[in-house]
Amino acid sequence: MMGQSKSAFQAEIDSTCELTDFWRFNPYFAQQIYEQQSFIFFKGEWNTSEYRALEGFVFAVTPFNFTAIAGNLPTAPALMGNTVVWKPASTAVYSGYFVMKILMEAGLPAGVINFVPASGAAIGNIITDSPHLAGVHFTGSTEVFNQIWLRTANNISRYKSYPRIVGETGGKDFIVAHASADVKALAVACLRGAFEYQGQKCSAASRLYIPDSLYDQWFQEMSSMLATVKMGEVQDFSNFVNAVIDKSSFDKIKGYIDKARNSSDAEIVWGGKCDDSRGYFIEPTIIKATNPRFCTMQEEIFGPVLTVHAYPEKNFVETLELCDTTSPYALTGSIFAQDRTAINIASEKLRHSAGNFYINDKPTGAVVGQQPFGGSRVSGTNDKAGSALNLQRWISARSIKENFVPATDYRYPFMD
Repeated sequence: MMGQSKSAFQAEIDSTCELTDFWRFNPYFAQQIYEQQSFIFFKGEWNTSEYRALEGFVFAVTPFNFTAIAGNLPTAPALMGNTVVWKPASTAVYSGYFVMKILMEAGLPAGVINFVPASGAAIGNIITDSPHLAGVHFTGSTEVFNQIWLRTANNISRYKSYPRIVGETGGKDFIVAHASADVKALAVACLRGAFEYQGQKCSAASRLYIPDSLYDQWFQEMSSMLATVKMGEVQDFSNFVNAVIDKSSFDKIKGYIDKARNSSDAEIVWGGKCDDSRGYFIEPTIIKATNPRFCTMQEEIFGPVLTVHAYPEKNFVETLELCDTTSPYALTGSIFAQDRTAINIASEKLRHSAGNFYINDKPTGAVVGQQPFGGSRVSGTNDKAGSALNLQRWISARSIKENFVPATDYRYPFMD
């Protein structure tokens, strides 16, 4: 709570619940992988599969916003037998340090996971230039992930094997509302999805497409709720919104708000105030964009900013296509509708727009074992943390055939 500016609820569902789920479910998924055997005794032979660790080490790079991710990224490869170099986010070293202490107290042997707090600039190239690099497990910005991928590609001739590159990066997560949507439920999903943890989730709702016929009712619902939202320090449990993580984030988010304030294509219809006099506080902010491709509809902000575009009700299908093509990201998204046909159309049109797709729910809050998490396009490699799919990236299979009746004559029967 103090180190990463999380409310009591956000801190609990992250560092307690989700991290526990990763550490309970991953061993179960590993067991499922090991059970995939070809136990066929056929004509005197025995076939088995061995799931080996990668030949080398895995570089785990973890973000500030989820302690559960910080705990999962190094331990998932370690569970499958790998050694790991773990670089925590510079703004979340403290919680990562305690995760490491917990693992050591639980009996993790020294050297399996190596906790190395440092800036990416200080150690990134040293790690990726090592011939023993066998994999990268990354959560962070698309820009940094691209740099890692490019560095490994240029180093490909020096590695002992091709490194497994697994990454979950940014998002420009959407909510699309149909004319049949439950407006109250839509408003609650927007408020929670966009403003919980100050929008500092890669899955946070960042853009909303709503029929012009519903906009006024939706905004009235939002205004009524936002008027009761309190902002302040995490020690006061009545505060729904807390500070953003640091000065750099504050300045970036404020920059987007200022762009909207000074643009003819958008206007701030709620919030917009920023205060860094004591901490880094930014009000929940709603931007209404007349231009559906305004920068805050396309670019990741990672803050408590929701941009809404009101589209002509008759243009639902066209708006789905607009949603699909506006942003290069494809992490999470949701559709709100009571009309089943509209839901089916949206699900098909937005098939590649989100790796985690929600129907009549906010696009945040994926649960380990229920909604394996990850997206594609520039949102990452979609290797689905919280499932066996992710663990399979950290193993190298070996097929073993044991012949109990080896041949004693080189000739085949047809030769007779």
